[in-house]
Amino acid sequence: MMQRALFLVILYLCLFSSFSYSQQSYSSSLINTKIDKLSTLGTVLYFAAHPDDENTRLIAWLANEKKYRTAYLSLTRGDGGQNLLGTEQGIELGLIRTQELLAARSIDKGEQYFSSAYDFGFSKTHEETFSFWKKEETLREAVYLIRKLQPDVIINRFPPDSRGGHGHHQASAILAKEAYEAAADPNKFPEQLKELKPWKAKRLLWNTANFGGMNNTNEDQLKIDIGAYNPLLGYSYGEIAALSRSQHKSQGFGAAAGRGKSLEYFEHVAGETAKATLFDGIDVSWKRLGESTAAIEQKISRIQQSFQASSPESSVDPLLELHALISKLKPSIYKTQKLKDIEELVIACSGLWIESTASKYNYVVEESVPISNELIVRNPKLNVLIKEINGKSINQELSWNEIKKYEGQQQFSRWTQPYWLEKQHSLGKFEVDAKDYGNPENANLPSSHYVLVINGTTISVDRLIKYKYVDPVEGEIYEPISISPVITATFSNPNMLIQANEKKQFTVVLKNNSPQKQQIEFSFKQSDDLNLSPSNFSLSFEGNEEIKKTIEISNTKQIPSATIELLANGNPVSAYKRLEYPHIPPITWFPPTVLKVKALSLNNPVKRVAYIEGAGDLIPSSLENIGIQVDVLSESQISTAILNNYDAAILGVRTYNVSKSIDRWFPALLAYVEQGGTVLVQYNVNSRMGLEKLGPYPFQISRARVTEEDAKVKFIDPKDPSLNYPNKITSEDFNGWIQERGLYFTEDIDGHYRTPLSFADKNEKQHNGSLLLTKYGKGKFVYTSLAFFRQLPAGVPGAYRLFVNLLAKEEL
Repeated sequence: MMQRALFLVILYLCLFSSFSYSQQSYSSSLINTKIDKLSTLGTVLYFAAHPDDENTRLIAWLANEKKYRTAYLSLTRGDGGQNLLGTEQGIELGLIRTQELLAARSIDKGEQYFSSAYDFGFSKTHEETFSFWKKEETLREAVYLIRKLQPDVIINRFPPDSRGGHGHHQASAILAKEAYEAAADPNKFPEQLKELKPWKAKRLLWNTANFGGMNNTNEDQLKIDIGAYNPLLGYSYGEIAALSRSQHKSQGFGAAAGRGKSLEYFEHVAGETAKATLFDGIDVSWKRLGESTAAIEQKISRIQQSFQASSPESSVDPLLELHALISKLKPSIYKTQKLKDIEELVIACSGLWIESTASKYNYVVEESVPISNELIVRNPKLNVLIKEINGKSINQELSWNEIKKYEGQQQFSRWTQPYWLEKQHSLGKFEVDAKDYGNPENANLPSSHYVLVINGTTISVDRLIKYKYVDPVEGEIYEPISISPVITATFSNPNMLIQANEKKQFTVVLKNNSPQKQQIEFSFKQSDDLNLSPSNFSLSFEGNEEIKKTIEISNTKQIPSATIELLANGNPVSAYKRLEYPHIPPITWFPPTVLKVKALSLNNPVKRVAYIEGAGDLIPSSLENIGIQVDVLSESQISTAILNNYDAAILGVRTYNVSKSIDRWFPALLAYVEQGGTVLVQYNVNSRMGLEKLGPYPFQISRARVTEEDAKVKFIDPKDPSLNYPNKITSEDFNGWIQERGLYFTEDIDGHYRTPLSFADKNEKQHNGSLLLTKYGKGKFVYTSLAFFRQLPAGVPGAYRLFVNLLAKEEL
C-alpha cells in the first residue's frame, strides 16, 4: 500500500513537467494549483555551483506555496564528481547529473538552468576555479540568464569566502554578486541588449545553513518558516524536497522526508534589505505591469472561485477569455509566461492527450522517420479542431473520448548531440553559442508541432517525439529518440599503452545505423608516425549491420604519446554511446572515435587478480590493457580458499561505503593477506562505512585531498619496496596525471604502516596519507587514496607502473 502511495505522489508531482520521460497526465489538484499561480507575478533565481547544491525544500516552497516562478542555476553539470551508480566519469557523469537535476525539478516544480562552466574537479580556491572557468565568459552567461528571467530576488547557496567550502562554491557566490550588478548595467555585455534589456533585481541574499560542521545562521538574519503542508499536493514541502533531492542518485543523496516547522535563514548581500519576507517591497500582482489589469485580476479570481474539480472543462472558456485579455497587454516576460501557462491549462482542462511516437529509439540524419501522432479529448462539451500537424493541413474535429491517429514522416538534419558537446571544450569550460545560454538540454530535439483550435481559440502545442514500447515487467515505457550519424565506431579501449618492440591489437566496432546499404572507405589520421596494419580498409555494410575490425599497432620509434582518429570517407567518425539508468531517461551522445596511445616501460609479474566491486570504476578493463587477467568476484565468492588462486585482490572505490555485508567477508580478505596474499583497497569516504576496523591496524579517513594534479611528489622513503619493485618509481611517473592526486586521505595512521609518499597543494602542508602499506602475516595490505580510478582509465603510464608495484609481492 505504501509503495502504491509513493508511486501516486511521484506521478502527481511530475505533472506539467516538460523534462519527464513519462507522458503527460493531469489531475484536478494540479490544475487548481496552476490556476492559483496565474495571479502571482514574481520570480526567484537560486544560484549555486553543482547539481545537489540547491535547497530543494526552499525551491518547492517558493514554487508551490508562494507561487513564484522559481529557477535554479547550477553553474556546472557536476562532471568532476564521483559516481555511486556506475563507472561513468567526466562528461558522461555530467550527462547523468543533468538528467537527475531535471528529474528533481519535475518534482519540486522549479526550472533548471546551467552555465557552460565545466566541473574540472575539486578546487580549493575561487582563484583556481576562475582560471579554469574563464570568469568573464561565465559571468556573461549568468548576466544573460538574469536579463532573460528578470528575477525579483536572487538567492545564493554559498558565501564568497572560506565559509562556502571549496573554490567552486566561493566562485558561484562571487559570480552571483557580479552578475546581479552587471545585469543592470547597459555597458556590460551590450550585445545582449539587442534581445534583452538591463535588469536590476530587488535584492541578493545568501541562504545560510548549518551543515558540514559549520553553522552560518544567526538570529539577526531574516527567518522564514517553510515547513508548511500543502493539502492540494498532500505533502509538506519537506516531504516534496526529500523526493526531489533523492533524484541525485549518482551521488547517493537519498533524503529522509521532513515534516513540521522548518526555518530558513537569509543574510543580506546587496540591494534593498528585506525585513519580513523575501519579497518585501515587491508588487507581485498584475499591477506591477503599469497597465490597466483590473479585468485580468477579476477574471483570474472568478476562474479560481468557479473551478470544479470534477468538471475542469467548465474552466476552458473562462481561461480562453483570460488569454484574450492578456494578449492585449504590451510585450513583457510576464505576458509571455502567463499566456504559455494558460495554454497548458486549457489543454489540461480539456483532458486533451497528445503524443508523437516512433517505432524505434534511434534514426540517422536525413532518414525519413515514421511518426504516429495521436490525440484524444477526454472531457465532454468541447469543440476541438486539429488545424495542422507539422505544417500539414488537417482541419478535422475531435470527437469526445475517441482517439484520432495521424501518420506522418519527418527528417532531421542534425544529430541529437547535447549542444554543449558539439564543440571541443577546454579543461574548465564548454564552448556554446549565445542562443543556448542556460538551456538544460537541446532546444531543437525532435518534436511534432500541432496547431489546435479549442472553442474558437488557436493554440499551438509541441510534443517531443518518443519511442514507446511495453515492458513485460514495467509496462508502457516512453524514451526520447536520438538522431545519429549514419556510421559510428567504437574502439575496444580508448587508451592504449604499448612497450618498445611490442605489437598489440585493438578492435574497432563499426556500425551502419541506417537501414540502407553503405560502402565506406576507412582510414586513420595520426598525430605521429605509429605503425598500423591495415592503415586503411573498405567495408560494405548491409542495413543496420555491425562489423568488427582488428588492427595491429606498434610503436617502434617510442613516440611518448600519440592520437589516432578514425575517418570514414575522409571525415571524422563519432561513437554512439547510450547511458541507461532506471531513474532517468536513456541518454545518447556521440564522442569522437579517437585512440590515445602512450609509450610504456613496465615490468609486470602480476598475472591474475580478483576484483571486488565498489561504487563503480574502470580498473578491471584498465588492468586488462596491460595483460592482467581480472576476475570480478561477487561477495558470496569471497573466501580465503578462492582468493589464494590470485596474485592479489583489489577493492573497488568506496567498497567500504557501499557493501552491505563487508563486515562478514572482510575477515576472509585479511586471512588471505596473513597467508601471503596482497590486498589493495581504493579510497573510501568517512561516512556510512560498513567496517569499524578499516585494515589490519588502525587508521582513519579524513576529508583532506590534493586537487592539483601536478602537485609535486615527495618521496619520504625512496628505498621503500613499493617504489622500487618491480618498477623504479621516480617523479616522472607522476607526470600527466589528471584532475587530482588523491582524495579522502588517511590520518591517525598506526605505526605499522609505511607511508612512502607525500603531497601538498600550493600553500598547504605536506600530507602523508595517500598511500599506506604494511606487512600482515606473510602478505601485504595496501590502502591508497591516490586517484587511480581516474589515472588508469586515462592511460597514465606512471600510474600503471606504481599500481603494478602495489599489487606485486614483496620480500617482506
